[in-house]
Amino acid sequence: MKFAKLIAVCLFLWISVAGEAQEFKAIDYPWDNGSALLLRWQLDPSRDSLSLQKPDSSGVYREFFNEFSQSGECKDGDLVADTQYKYRLIAYAADRSDSLVLEASAQPRQQWFAMGKLSFLILLLVICAAILYFIWSARRGKDLFIRRISGLDSMEEAIGRATEKGKPILFVPGISDLDDIQTIAALNILNHLAYKSAEYNTDLIVPCRFSMVLSAARETVKEAYLRAGKPDQYREENIFYVTDDQFGFVAGVDGIMVREQPAANFFLGAFWAESLILTETGFGTGAIQTAGTGQPHQIPFFVVSCDYTLIGEELFAASAYLSRDPHQLGSLKGHDFGKLLVILLILIGIAMEIAGLTWFKQFFVGGN
Repeated sequence: MKFAKLIAVCLFLWISVAGEAQEFKAIDYPWDNGSALLLRWQLDPSRDSLSLQKPDSSGVYREFFNEFSQSGECKDGDLVADTQYKYRLIAYAADRSDSLVLEASAQPRQQWFAMGKLSFLILLLVICAAILYFIWSARRGKDLFIRRISGLDSMEEAIGRATEKGKPILFVPGISDLDDIQTIAALNILNHLAYKSAEYNTDLIVPCRFSMVLSAARETVKEAYLRAGKPDQYREENIFYVTDDQFGFVAGVDGIMVREQPAANFFLGAFWAESLILTETGFGTGAIQTAGTGQPHQIPFFVVSCDYTLIGEELFAASAYLSRDPHQLGSLKGHDFGKLLVILLILIGIAMEIAGLTWFKQFFVGGN
């Protein structure tokens, strides 16, 4: 009797242990953006291979993982948050005489913070701290160095030449609407140019392609003339709408250059196929030409046909360069610090990859 009880207890314990060993579950991947699930399993020693499967769009189970381990886990990514996913694990015995089928399901959930993007948060905080520091330094009177931009330094020379010749200045704020950041950057430069034009009593012509740009340009020039103390010299008719059509606008501006013969032309903002048409006409009139755009494919045309060219981000740095406003200067220096930091991190990452150390790359590449 005692022997039978002992056998029963041993059998119960064996069944319990075996039951605990055969485990398969799907759980939400922790600290992610809701695009992954974590699959975990525990198999008994009699199993030597497995197949992880999930149904496709037609409901047929397809294998997506088969690397065997008695106790392991697998991450399934590129999922849709708050969607139920089903999985099947088939574990085979060594002699293929037996197979075990286990099923699990779960929903990926979005977390309030994706830990895989921790590196981006750290970089953001460092760059923001740098921007705030440089703004604070500029407001306290510290002279922040910004490299010389010849295209902006020549602005006063171009205005002076126009004044001497008694000819107007032409400013084209690109051909994009007000939702393009290049147009905003161009209007910031227009504010400074209008202020100098008011000081020199020189006419400023601003043709616009879109009505929103027209309204913004008029307000910008009007404010500059008020700031210069010469509101009576502001002429609203010199800032006018031409047409929405791209090449119709170009034809209109070319006609203005031929008829009015401005002594200085400024083409700043977003330009595309019309860039060389504009600047070639201006070159033929003998005007001093300054151009700038963030469109890489148009910069070569400006370089060959203009006296001065603002390349890429120089267009966006122009406002800080001209106004010397502490907030803009601090922001510009902070962004330069951020770019330098990224370059250093790339070099460090290359060195570590060559040395076979992958943790640095994994920290910045991260997961979800």
